[in-house]
Amino acid sequence: MTAAIEPGALDLKLQRIAAGVHIPGATYRLQLNAGFTFRDAAAIVPYLHALGITDVYTSPILQARAGSSHGYDITDHSRLNPELGTPADFAALVEALHAHSMGMLLDVVPNHMSIGEATNVWWLDVLENGPAAAHAPYFDVDWSPVKPELRNKVLLPILEDQFGKVLESGKLQLRFAEGAFWITYYETKLPVGPQTYSDILGCHLPELITTLGEEDAHVQELESILTAIKYLPSPSETAPEKRAERNREKEVIKRRIAALHQQSFEVRATIDRTIGEFNGDVHDPASFDLMDRLVGQQAYRLAFWRVSSEEINYRRFFDVNDLAAIRVESHPVFEATHAVVFDLLRQGAVDGLRIDHPDGLWDPRSYFGQLQARYLEDRLQGELGANVDRGAIAAAVGRFLEQREAHPNTGPHQWPLFVVAEKILAENEPLPADWAVNGTTGYEFLNLVSSVFVDSRNARELDQTYRAFAGPQTSFRNLTNTTRKMIMLVSLASEINTLSHQLERLAERNRRYRDFTLNSLTFAVREVIAALPVYRTYVTAEVPADERDESYVQAAVAEAKRRNPRTAASIFDFIGDTVLLRNIESFSTEDRPSVVEFAMKLQQVTGPVMAKGIEDTAFYVYNRLVSLNDVGGDPSRVGVQLREFHARNEARLCQWPHSLLATSTHDTKRSEDVRARINVISEIPREWRAAVGRWGKMNAAHRTNAGGTPAPDHNDEYLLYQTLVGAWPDTDPTPEELAVLRERIGGYMLKATKEAKTHTSWINPNEAYDEAIQEFVGRVLADPEHNAFLADFCSLQRRIAHHGRLNALSQTLLKLTSPGVPDIYQGTELWDLSLVDPDNRRPVDYAARRAELASLEPAFEGDAETLAELLASLTSDLARPGAKLFLIARVLNYRRRHPDLFTRGGYTPCDGRGPAGRHVVAFMREWVGEHVIVIAPRLTVGLVSDIGRLPLGETVWKETAVEVPTRSADRYRNWLTGEVLDVKPRGRTRELAMSEILKQFPVALLEPVTV
Repeated sequence: MTAAIEPGALDLKLQRIAAGVHIPGATYRLQLNAGFTFRDAAAIVPYLHALGITDVYTSPILQARAGSSHGYDITDHSRLNPELGTPADFAALVEALHAHSMGMLLDVVPNHMSIGEATNVWWLDVLENGPAAAHAPYFDVDWSPVKPELRNKVLLPILEDQFGKVLESGKLQLRFAEGAFWITYYETKLPVGPQTYSDILGCHLPELITTLGEEDAHVQELESILTAIKYLPSPSETAPEKRAERNREKEVIKRRIAALHQQSFEVRATIDRTIGEFNGDVHDPASFDLMDRLVGQQAYRLAFWRVSSEEINYRRFFDVNDLAAIRVESHPVFEATHAVVFDLLRQGAVDGLRIDHPDGLWDPRSYFGQLQARYLEDRLQGELGANVDRGAIAAAVGRFLEQREAHPNTGPHQWPLFVVAEKILAENEPLPADWAVNGTTGYEFLNLVSSVFVDSRNARELDQTYRAFAGPQTSFRNLTNTTRKMIMLVSLASEINTLSHQLERLAERNRRYRDFTLNSLTFAVREVIAALPVYRTYVTAEVPADERDESYVQAAVAEAKRRNPRTAASIFDFIGDTVLLRNIESFSTEDRPSVVEFAMKLQQVTGPVMAKGIEDTAFYVYNRLVSLNDVGGDPSRVGVQLREFHARNEARLCQWPHSLLATSTHDTKRSEDVRARINVISEIPREWRAAVGRWGKMNAAHRTNAGGTPAPDHNDEYLLYQTLVGAWPDTDPTPEELAVLRERIGGYMLKATKEAKTHTSWINPNEAYDEAIQEFVGRVLADPEHNAFLADFCSLQRRIAHHGRLNALSQTLLKLTSPGVPDIYQGTELWDLSLVDPDNRRPVDYAARRAELASLEPAFEGDAETLAELLASLTSDLARPGAKLFLIARVLNYRRRHPDLFTRGGYTPCDGRGPAGRHVVAFMREWVGEHVIVIAPRLTVGLVSDIGRLPLGETVWKETAVEVPTRSADRYRNWLTGEVLDVKPRGRTRELAMSEILKQFPVALLEPVTV
């Protein structure tokens, strides 16, 4: 019997739950896999706590593809990944976290699943039973695609060659196990549809009858099984009762076949003989006709992986064929994919969620609302007990969320369940205010803070150097328009073809639009998508286009028109109006759902087009200053002004104060410290131009010819020199270390050139160019004792590295203290010179980090000798690697002691005054009764040019000062060094002398000195 409870009481409980949201103080990202398990994570919890981390932020932990290094290729949402450990191991990790008052932020993958192996039983169900599969509604499959031969089939692009060649080479083999038939292709197991079992079992039935007689019980059982197969509902019958009948009866049939196979030697021998006949003889092509016919009757069509892009009919994660999209907008799918996640939330094992790739979802807004609603319902049910009516709880939660959604633009966004979205925001694009999230994973901050250390005054010289070395270059805007079209013509051709056919069918039934041809619509759809300035828009039937989405779609339509003056403007207007649903009333009532479906599906496609066209193509082609080429970045823009940095920090505080602040992630193109080094190039454009000119001449003899193309071309060579500047080790490498570096740089350049798709690619590799790149890297990084290039290179690189370390320290301090939740990527608490994955997923040496942190204890107590050693490590003599670690541990532990100051505190920019004022980044964070002042230098080449000098003291800063608010204290202590400073009045203002602030350490966190 359910108990009644007053709605008002439920509402009050909800408000209390919402007020108690868990907000991390600082997160630490861990990449879990077979090489770093739950036990390994638990072992470093004390170290992370000592570092000042409040929440471990894990990669996905549900069962993934065997050997997965990242966990995004989930195959089973119902269990933890056994490669990471047992449930007891996970519980031990949670216990260790709770023992240190720490939480867990869990990465959730709602958009797609891996379909590459037999552990994904949902996908096997689809392959076995087609549209009639119980799990067919779980996947985003077009069962009525453009190509009629694929009706009620899934195209599987898994073959290494054309189907006929693979078939006649004997690589498709029929197998039998436990009453079921399978087709194997290497390690891939493909189920045979039960309706086609009769072709196998009945192949030699007359001979069995002759041998055993019609009255034989085994013969009669086989005939009965064949009759049962005949009456199975067809794979195309999707009515619930027929689907259930098929699912039930096919399993009964398998059990009967297994029993008969075990009981009858004659039946067993006949099945074995039949399987051999189906598997054919490689010397006789005609012998594969049986297998050809059997494969042709399945609910899938096997295809060569390279030529499938135009016909593939299931939605993928980007263009990755073995990651199939799931329809999480369906309630059963949402429940099935999130059951373990909500169990962990109910148990208190997990405290917040990171949602991967929400732009791939049908309706991200609705999805985030579902997450919050389900979390709140579970919390209320847990507090009130199972006997309280679930309907009353759901109604109360609905009221609560409606009230929150009715006022999306009032105050900071804080939701009961801490959720951050892996959303890539374009320049000046706001995060949708109606998303029930607490912020993003921090790509926008990554690019913002990095750009602070790029000297925008030298943009023209950087551009001239790039063109002088690499040749004439198109603008980044034109390049991305071209690369996105290329992606739509090659990798995502099927998705675009499906959209245009869908739109053409709608237009054909509307007299206003029926004159638009299929070809013209396909062209116009590509043009509009290529011109969209953001990853996607979010129009739905329930939520009409807002000002944000209207402005972006209209901008895309206008750009498409500008680029295509010979194409009728009306077709672009038609597409824009349809995407925004502005013309939906002009369609018939029965067509309006299809119009909405078109708009929603187009919005799902634009994100992959943007990501593949820009992040995974243009970012490897436009190499002017590659530190700007990172996720969510705009390489056409060189640097930001300090006023913009402060303005965006203030905006984040007002709107998304708990957004993550990232500087390195598993998805970044290069680590924060590599970017910090490459940014220094912007400060020395003339030296850089002279250097790359020399290097190009020195290494000209190492270039080769790959089919008429210089290899590497000058653009790829320019990328290589910047990469070496960023990734070169801090100390002269030993021969063994140099060999490892060659391998890493060679691997990076192979990936970079294939992603650029200029001379080679993953789909159509140019082996001659690939080999030439590897040879060039090997020769450039040959024995340094006889390598004039390396001697010249290292001279400049050491100087760049010196200033790069200063940049990295300043960048780190700004991340740790700006509005938001600082996020540390695994291992980057020490200097990290990693490149794009898989380089940034190498094992982390935590023993070394624990030892280094322990050795810093004297510095935490203000020991001058240890501080001096840390300073020495910032010059060419790297006595120890701990300066960055010291800064992180010192500041994060301060944050933990003053949580409200950083999670709720205000933000006030502080200006630098005097001769070096532009080199100062400073601001105040304040909360009731407490505040701190943050000070960091930037563009340090303009302060100290000598490698052995640091930006410290009066000779560097002279009369430069930081203007502080009049409400500031009279005296401050630098939390990093223990120094005490006096505030000096200057007219109507108050200021701190930079020569006093940065006297012993290159950055400062100042706390008031209380008497």
